[in-house]
Amino acid sequence: MHFLRRSLTGLILMSLTLGLLAYAGYILSTSVQARMERTPGPGARDEREFAVNVVVAAPQTIAPTLTAYGEVQSRRALELRAKASGTVIELNDAFEEGGQVEAGQVLLRIDPADMRSARDRAESDLMDARASAREAGRALDLAQDELSAARDQAELQERALQRQRDLEDRGVGTAATVETAELAAAAARGAVLTRRQAALGAEARVDQAATATARAEIALAEAERRLADTVITAEFSGALADVAVDEGAIVSNGEQLGTLIDRNALEVAFRVSTSQFARLLDAQGQLRRAPVTAVLEASGARLSAPGTITRASAAVGEGQTGRRVFARLETAGGLKPGDFVTVEVAEPALERVVRLPASALGADGAVLALGEDGRLQPVAVTLLRRQGDDVLVRAEAGAPALTGRQIVMQRSPLLGAGIKARALGAGAATGADVDVKAQDETSEMMNLSDERRARLIAYVEGSRDMPDAMRTRLLDQLAQARVPASVVEQIETRMGG
Repeated sequence: MHFLRRSLTGLILMSLTLGLLAYAGYILSTSVQARMERTPGPGARDEREFAVNVVVAAPQTIAPTLTAYGEVQSRRALELRAKASGTVIELNDAFEEGGQVEAGQVLLRIDPADMRSARDRAESDLMDARASAREAGRALDLAQDELSAARDQAELQERALQRQRDLEDRGVGTAATVETAELAAAAARGAVLTRRQAALGAEARVDQAATATARAEIALAEAERRLADTVITAEFSGALADVAVDEGAIVSNGEQLGTLIDRNALEVAFRVSTSQFARLLDAQGQLRRAPVTAVLEASGARLSAPGTITRASAAVGEGQTGRRVFARLETAGGLKPGDFVTVEVAEPALERVVRLPASALGADGAVLALGEDGRLQPVAVTLLRRQGDDVLVRAEAGAPALTGRQIVMQRSPLLGAGIKARALGAGAATGADVDVKAQDETSEMMNLSDERRARLIAYVEGSRDMPDAMRTRLLDQLAQARVPASVVEQIETRMGG
């Protein structure tokens, strides 16, 4: 009897246990079924819709800016070299690195003692040469007078000879008298020849004296020039650089003492590609005098100087490409020769072009436009210019027009033709750039349950295609007590539920 009672008790307990296990299985099955009814399966999920920032394409006339890099240099730079050897006895106070000098200002003097002595000797030689010239002139005058007297004597002897011949013809004179007269006339003609030779010699001495005088004058001028070379003056107004001399120093002929740079004659030399250079030519193939701006930025400071393109290099340097262009700067603007600057060149205006963010242009040369059905459509465009973080484009011939279309501002691997998208931001209506952060801050705020907040945070942290900056911003917003409703809606749309 006791055994039977205990057996019945065990059977009852086993039945209760099996009943409880069956009830637990029923509850679990019911919960799973209810969850499956609330959460759609993979094949029954709604199509994913992406939220994209858009900008409305508005054609306009834009003057592009060509950006290049170049070096500032001076159009006039003069090396100051010593023209004479000696000791520097005087040095201008401004003759130092960076010293400002004016045109004609005396920079330094070299000891002129030797040059002054050479100049004095040249003056003495010139005085001797001039004295010799005067003496030769007086000797020539005397020789010419003697020649005149000899010619007069010869004429008298010729008349005497003719008279004796007349007397002989009349039978009054004798042959001996005629012969004596002939000998006298011949002697007179010989004397004329001698005096003529003496006069020619005197004329030669005059010419030699004139040559000696000219040589003495040249030597004096050279001595005076060498004496003047002991004084070095500024050929033009400018600043001094590479100064390498001090008062009392001994310099040699041709030694470089410094460099004079014209501070008001600066230009910038920059190199552009061949295609960029082609855009700087006019219809006749001549280089346009386009305006430029040279900009130097360093540690927050900005120095700029306007200028104009003046010329291009005559040949391409060995091992180089493109073209080297020179632009004359109108004002220095604080720039110095040797500065490495950014050169901004104004190009001719382009009509009917659209400015878009560079991230809107894909590698296939197309942009994504949001269609009326809410799906993305690729539009082929022609890239005209790149302007910093923007591009200037124009729709290709035969492609859909861009005017008034909503263009995706940022391409990503998840976006493509036929993808369903939803426009975000003011750009969806006005075409202005969208500031998502500002939009989130001004949208309606809402409270989240702990379960919903945890689910959103888990999705944001596990999303691999989300940029780090966006992930950080969303996590910061989800950590707040109140979260913008637009942010919650955007995340849940991406989650597909």
